[in-house]
Amino acid sequence: MAKELAQQVYQAFQAHLTKNDFKYDTFDDDLVISLTVNGDDLPIKTIIRVMENRDLVQVLCYCPKIPEDKRVEAATAVAVANYGVVNGSFDYDISDGEIRFRVVHNYSTGVPSDELIRYLLGISFNTTDKYNDLFFMLGKGMMTLEQFIEKENADN
Repeated sequence: MAKELAQQVYQAFQAHLTKNDFKYDTFDDDLVISLTVNGDDLPIKTIIRVMENRDLVQVLCYCPKIPEDKRVEAATAVAVANYGVVNGSFDYDISDGEIRFRVVHNYSTGVPSDELIRYLLGISFNTTDKYNDLFFMLGKGMMTLEQFIEKENADN
């Protein structure tokens, strides 16, 4: 049953992406979909992963990696960003500078509707698009941590 439901969730995400003219790659053995969407400033690499053993689907959107000399500042910036995020969160690996936005849905009660899939993808793309250029500018030294915090406080 769990395997069947996971497959149906995987197919529902594919159907939504196809219906909305997204270009994507599938990795059927792993129940993973990979795509890149165009944000306002930067492209957003996205992974959709159905986790059969947990009845979860994850949407992961990747931000530009942070250079080593800016990683401590970026840790604070990620914490500031997470405080303002309504649904989902940013994960940060300080060891390699990877930042990704993550939203998760438990599908144990059934296959998510097309509207829910649209919401999960929309919140993922929009939140990542709001912050990815800010993380990029912070990492490149084009923005200070103080400026990042000021911008975040002004937007919330």
